Amino acid sequence: MTPNEKTIIKFYTAFANADASTMCECYHSKIEFRDPVFGLLKENDVCQMWKMLLERSNGNLKVIFSDCKANEFTGSAHWQATYLFSKTNRTVINKIIAQFQFKDGLIIKHTDDFDLYKWSKQAFGITGFLLGWTGFFQGKIQNQAQESLRKYISKNTK
Repeated sequence: MTPNEKTIIKFYTAFANADASTMCECYHSKIEFRDPVFGLLKENDVCQMWKMLLERSNGNLKVIFSDCKANEFTGSAHWQATYLFSKTNRTVINKIIAQFQFKDGLIIKHTDDFDLYKWSKQAFGITGFLLGWTGFFQGKIQNQAQESLRKYISKNTK
C-alpha cells in the first residue's frame, strides 16, 4: 500500500467516524475541493464544509468506501454516503467517485463527482424529478449550499 493510499483510507475512515479534525489532517493547507453541490472551495472552507456536514447529520450519516488507489501524485476512491437530507427529511444514498492530487504527502486537490440530477430526485422528491436536471435548479442548489456554508463559517469563527 502506498503512503497516499494510506492517506485516502485515513480520510474516509475518519469520515465514517464523523471525525472532521482527522479528515482535515489529510489535507494540504492549499487544498482545493470541488463537487456538484458546493462547487469550488479552497483552504479552510473545505474543512469547514466537512465539519458543517458532519454536525448537521446528527450522527445519521453512514459512509462506506472502496477501491482506494494512489500513486505518488494522484489517487481515487469510490464512496457512498447515506443520510437524511435536512431540508426535506428525505433519505439520500449518494454514490461518489473521488479523484485526488497529492503534494508533500497530503491531498492538495479533491474532486467528488456524482450525478446531481439523481441526488436532487432523492433529496427533493417530485421537485427534484421535474427540475433537478435544469441548470437553473442545479445553480440554485449550489448557491444555497454555498450560502449555508458562509453562514456556518460566520457563526463558528467569531
